[in-house]
Amino acid sequence: MTERCERGLPLVEVFSSVQGEGAWVGRRQIFVRCAGCNLACAYCDTRHEMPSEILTEDGRTLANPVGPEALLALVDAFLKRLPGAHHSLSLTGGEPLLHAGILREILPLLRGRLPVYLETNGTLPEALSQVLPHLDHVALDIKLSTVTGEPTRWEAHAEFLRLADPVGGCVKLVVAPELAEEELARAAALAAEKAPHLPLILQPRTGGAACTASRLLRWQALAARLHPDVRVIPRPMSRWGSADFEFLRLVSERIFQSVSPVIGIAREWDSGA
Repeated sequence: MTERCERGLPLVEVFSSVQGEGAWVGRRQIFVRCAGCNLACAYCDTRHEMPSEILTEDGRTLANPVGPEALLALVDAFLKRLPGAHHSLSLTGGEPLLHAGILREILPLLRGRLPVYLETNGTLPEALSQVLPHLDHVALDIKLSTVTGEPTRWEAHAEFLRLADPVGGCVKLVVAPELAEEELARAAALAAEKAPHLPLILQPRTGGAACTASRLLRWQALAARLHPDVRVIPRPMSRWGSADFEFLRLVSERIFQSVSPVIGIAREWDSGA
């Protein structure tokens, strides 16, 4: 049976999983993936074209766009089937803020079930302002041109950071071997100025050439000169490669064998690793 409504949210899928990015990594969430995106990042591996309908885990077929009642029923089914399992609801994409108008109507209802976590590319500040009162956590990217292949939208990111800071969340930089350190430094300084309460997270790109542990530590040290809370999150466990295990080994050695891990990082930086 297909359920239809005149006004709804264009979706790709709704599913239950564990958050693999950002400050809430490891939290189990209900993911609501919206269709459409205003960017075309070179590394993107996420499907965001809107199908004509989506298949739910309980075998129902919902026509796109999915209406508020149908979406709430999906969320309620997860909560009933797995009581207490989910920490929050992740609104992801694509770019969810392309649909700010309908989200303004749906989010108060969703937030009555679970805290709402927004995953966004951080380029649509006017759309963010429409839904900001209904969010609990904003996980925003600063999209760096040397990694994405798209021009970095510095002005849009600056305003987005300013709006998101009072809500709480995190700022994510996807990094890759081709990253320009000048761009990393500019992003770290911008995040520290506009959103000083949000941690800055460096996360290696999924797929393509891997970042070595020494390079990740170098970038963390560089960003930490400009931002008070810089973190590194390796790629999700299912996709980890040798570079990620090298990173974990190196960190473990610094923690247990060195009196001050910072000294080791500084020496590595000075040696030009």
